[in-house]
Amino acid sequence: MATLPAHIPVPERVETAPPRVTLRNCFTRPYDHAIAAARTCYAPRLIGPDEITDKQRLTIGAATFYAGHHTVYQHAHFEFGLENVSRQFVWSLLHAHPFYNSEQQSQRYVRLDQPRAYIPPESSVFGPAERRIYERAIVRAWHWYRTLTELLRPDTRAILAEIWHLSSMSHPKRVQKVERQAEKRAIEVARYVLPVATFTTLVHTLSGIVLHRLWRMQAACDTPAEARQVIGQMVDCVRGVDPQFFERFDNPPLDRSALPEWRWRPLHDAEAEQFAHEFDARLEGRVSKLIAFSPQAPAVVAEAFRTVLGQTPRQCSDAEALDRLLNPARNPYRLQTLNVGVHAPAMRALEHAQYTFAKKISHAADSQDQRHRMVPGARPLLTLTDTRTPDFILPGLIRSNPRARECYEQAMAEAWQAKNELLERGVPPEIALYLLPNARAIRLVESGSLLHLMHKWQMRTCFNAQEEIYQASMEELEQVRAVHPELVRYIGPPCHVRAGVATPICTEGSHFCGVKVWLEFPHLTRRI
Repeated sequence: MATLPAHIPVPERVETAPPRVTLRNCFTRPYDHAIAAARTCYAPRLIGPDEITDKQRLTIGAATFYAGHHTVYQHAHFEFGLENVSRQFVWSLLHAHPFYNSEQQSQRYVRLDQPRAYIPPESSVFGPAERRIYERAIVRAWHWYRTLTELLRPDTRAILAEIWHLSSMSHPKRVQKVERQAEKRAIEVARYVLPVATFTTLVHTLSGIVLHRLWRMQAACDTPAEARQVIGQMVDCVRGVDPQFFERFDNPPLDRSALPEWRWRPLHDAEAEQFAHEFDARLEGRVSKLIAFSPQAPAVVAEAFRTVLGQTPRQCSDAEALDRLLNPARNPYRLQTLNVGVHAPAMRALEHAQYTFAKKISHAADSQDQRHRMVPGARPLLTLTDTRTPDFILPGLIRSNPRARECYEQAMAEAWQAKNELLERGVPPEIALYLLPNARAIRLVESGSLLHLMHKWQMRTCFNAQEEIYQASMEELEQVRAVHPELVRYIGPPCHVRAGVATPICTEGSHFCGVKVWLEFPHLTRRI
């Protein structure tokens, strides 16, 4: 059985705590509001919650919920504060669907000084010896995080000093700004070694029907035990405000054995290794590869645009329609930072162009990528796709620093070694996989319409975007440009779209990257 070297010191313990859920804001009578909304559908006037009778609560509630007429339960929203929850749980369940809103603590810009992480409760399969292995691995990950931050800071400082023309004559405040940014860029990359068990804090808002669905589907993720705790507390918070919202319905959580994904799981561990090998081969060296698209997209988008305006091809050719729609000098919607595309009748023509990509990025990058909820992805269950050998993403900044790369690869080896040791001891994968690092490779298939991909590409080809998502977005644009050049001519970062058309050119304000991207896009290569 492989073990971590005994000489590795454990200078500190992991700070842990049970998940903490607070209900920050909500409807005071969500169930009666739902029934009132349902009654309004068949009434000659607006029905208020004060008019609802107990008979209506029983009959209308059952008729709507069990028949699948769930929009009435979507009116009530609940704003939760979540603390002491793992990033693995957030990625695997809370952010794995499009119907929510979150503001989450950033690992890119918040330095994590102390090891704080989710530790499963002790049990017959996770006893004191297994907990020591688990905690040791987390403490070691933090050691490498600190080490890499220090190793990378001189590199990030040198790059930023060159970009921002820093010299010995520069104003002290300018020097201080570079120092702050250098550390942020260093921890952005160093965080790749932190385990997905790492605690996070977030404000999470969802509708009543989504909370019902999460309650029902809490086992459909890589963290069913943690999900039971957190979703259970969320439901208890709502019951404290209005017990009827859950107690009126028989909606028990599904047992994991009832979920088809676990009946279809691979028979042998080697299948996951083979899947990873074949998926990577199909990428042909890319981060993201275009695997399907709407062949007639330009003509279809042009026809859809003309339909909105009631014009014929003679009045508005395909080329004219696309230029009116996409050229920011002619279409002021393109200059809006509010992302009003789905509300603009003409812009909805872009929904008819669809593109699908296969991509491979890190757990850290995908946690950010999945926030583009209108570009949904089929993501792996890590418990079904675990590999015995290290399977991780190597950031460019680490690749270019030999000492940092040596430390990084050692951190990866230790993480997989600890995870494998727990599995060999009979610890369930859902526990052992918490030790995987943020660098763990995630392979997914992602699709979206041009309307939503355009917004994503505009945000993520900015130099302030996370490195991997920037690279993926640039590759996606390049491939779409090869098949539909007329559709992406005017797509790029905000500074590219706005140059010569609107001011300010950069919409980032004080966060301007310091590079005049609009002059050379798409030929610039991001350096950090």
